[in-house]
Amino acid sequence: MRPPPTYLVTCAALLCAPLAAQQRHTITHEDIFLMKRVSAPVISPDGRSIVFNVTEPSYTEADQVSDLWLVPADGGAPSEPRRLTNTKSGESGVAWSPDSRRIAFSAKREGDDVAQIYVLDLATGGEAQRVTNISTGASNPLWRPDGRAILFLSMVYPGATTDSANRAAAADRRARKYNARVYDASPIRLWDHWLDERRPSLFVQPLEPGSPARDLLAGSQLVANPGFGGQLGTSGEDLAAAWTPDGSAVVFAATTNRREWTYADVVQTLWLVPAAGGEARRLTAGRDDYDTPRFSADGRTLYAVMTPTTEHTFNNRRLVSWAWPLAGSQAPQVVAGGGGGGGGGGAGTAHSVGTYAIAPDSRSVFFLAEDAGHQRLFRAVSTSAGEREVGTMTSGTFNGLQIASGSKGALQIAGMWESAVSPAEVVRIDPATGRWTPLTHFNSERVARIDWQPLREFWFTSSRGKRIHSFYAVPPGFDSTRTYPLFVLIHGGAANMWTDAFGLRWNPHLLGAPAPGYVVLMTDYTGSTGYGEKFSQDIQFDPLEGPANDINEAADSAIKRFRFIDASRQVAGGASYGGHLTNWLAVTTTRYRALISHAGEWDLETQWATSDFNYDRERNVGGPPWEDHPIWRTQSPMRRAAKLHTPVLVSVGERDFRVPMNNALEFWTALQRQKIPSRLIIWPDENHWILRGEDSRFFYREVQAWIARWLSEPAASGQ
Repeated sequence: MRPPPTYLVTCAALLCAPLAAQQRHTITHEDIFLMKRVSAPVISPDGRSIVFNVTEPSYTEADQVSDLWLVPADGGAPSEPRRLTNTKSGESGVAWSPDSRRIAFSAKREGDDVAQIYVLDLATGGEAQRVTNISTGASNPLWRPDGRAILFLSMVYPGATTDSANRAAAADRRARKYNARVYDASPIRLWDHWLDERRPSLFVQPLEPGSPARDLLAGSQLVANPGFGGQLGTSGEDLAAAWTPDGSAVVFAATTNRREWTYADVVQTLWLVPAAGGEARRLTAGRDDYDTPRFSADGRTLYAVMTPTTEHTFNNRRLVSWAWPLAGSQAPQVVAGGGGGGGGGGAGTAHSVGTYAIAPDSRSVFFLAEDAGHQRLFRAVSTSAGEREVGTMTSGTFNGLQIASGSKGALQIAGMWESAVSPAEVVRIDPATGRWTPLTHFNSERVARIDWQPLREFWFTSSRGKRIHSFYAVPPGFDSTRTYPLFVLIHGGAANMWTDAFGLRWNPHLLGAPAPGYVVLMTDYTGSTGYGEKFSQDIQFDPLEGPANDINEAADSAIKRFRFIDASRQVAGGASYGGHLTNWLAVTTTRYRALISHAGEWDLETQWATSDFNYDRERNVGGPPWEDHPIWRTQSPMRRAAKLHTPVLVSVGERDFRVPMNNALEFWTALQRQKIPSRLIIWPDENHWILRGEDSRFFYREVQAWIARWLSEPAASGQ
């Protein structure tokens, strides 16, 4: 999708002026790390204003700034965003009041031991006022439809039905003279932290002065269930709640089978609890997973995202709906998403539904979905299944979809647009054409000074008959008459895809920048998302070999197509599942001069046993290791350690529980035992990702030095 002509003229003037061209420089780590980070926008119900968060990063964490900003949704006067908050700690979970006058958010401010809910009146100005005072903290505020109360989430101790009981439970834990973690069932840890006995609950905070918060689930049979919990994510636990249209109850998503973590799918079901509290009633039946419930503006339809539970490790997310109120165990209607589809969008395809928003007229739903390297905007009619892309996206990707009813009932769509050479900015999107208009320009000047080019792309047909998509980035000062080394960059997941989006971790332009410059190839191998449900599912029972063959064949295709690639100088690397595939390449080919493996799996069996996620790993192979499933042996890199020949840079975060450090240590030991040139970097303060500024800068420096060293050495031999 292309921006309006005025924006094109502005960009052309900025990027193509002789002075600007002379000042453009090779990208640096400072360029990518210090880009201001704009969060997803939140549009007011009247469609007039957008609130969003901007983080101004710093290599010194104490100097980092994160505040809320406001911009008119139509780009009218005053068109420049203005800062709403200016405090030491940041804000999260912004929500507009129904009358579009106030915003609520979660923040830990001076005098707070934990985060609380604050309300800022934008109509009268002044300071934000704290409205909660709960010992367990408050997050995810959501206004009641009448604007007189706020729903929020808090993590509470088992059996604690009052705030004083929670305070006592916390004090008891602090007073213990021993230090031990004790578990009776999985899960025990997630991402980078150990789990404890606390579970999420929903509270209602009336806005009358002095009114206490009310725990809606306290003492209920639901929370007493040992398998009760919310959706676990890298940033915490959530119950994905929504007020019913009349404000009399709350719909939320929760699980009751968390204790089946190691041997079954843990699924969220939808529940209904009265706003006065009490027993929750289950709304959805079966073993499918539900999330993100929302109501249409007319109050007649309940929507949610449903992921079916099947024998596959991956299934597309469907958007489903029910007539409200639900009658008995009414089956949902599929509105969008499903099997098949992908690979270019258009009518009749089916995608995995991401963020969605219901049009104010209640007749249609808009949603974002991954599709062939982009996250595109689609529209579905609320009364029937089917979807169609809004416009035709040719570059970049959308995020943070928001919808409201603007002036005279006009549909107002906001979101973020970004590309590999344009960090995310808040935009207004035309609901008919999909054309976007930028509302913020926080990074325009820095972007204009960098010598980089948009990603390019191509398709090829693999030896297995699959159409495979790749992006590639060219180096600064690119000259097609010269030749450049090839850096094969492998994405994680595997249920993920390379997206035309700006990134801090594994930024292709920064990786390809050092002299003599590199062409960076990014291939969506079998198992990637955005190309139909079956393409994602086909990695099952072939976790490494097939995807690795796709990657090697993509490199062959690029070399054949582009004379500017030097086939004699190839390197490869990746993180997470990209690290898994890198380790597989280490034992199956010597085509690469050097490899970089971050958070990579080395032994399928130990990864299954020590990762925070287990069940999908055995299902992807066919069963647990003690059963006779040959993939445990045939596609475990450790079993082929005798064929190690390529120099490898091994990297891992000590706080990584997704691909625990034991994998890196085992790989390192095998490399050392086989006398293969290798280097090990352990990050004591990092998790699955390298996030701290100086750690990130050192990582890029090490990667670039490792590649430069081995491109100047003779190629490895032995296979």
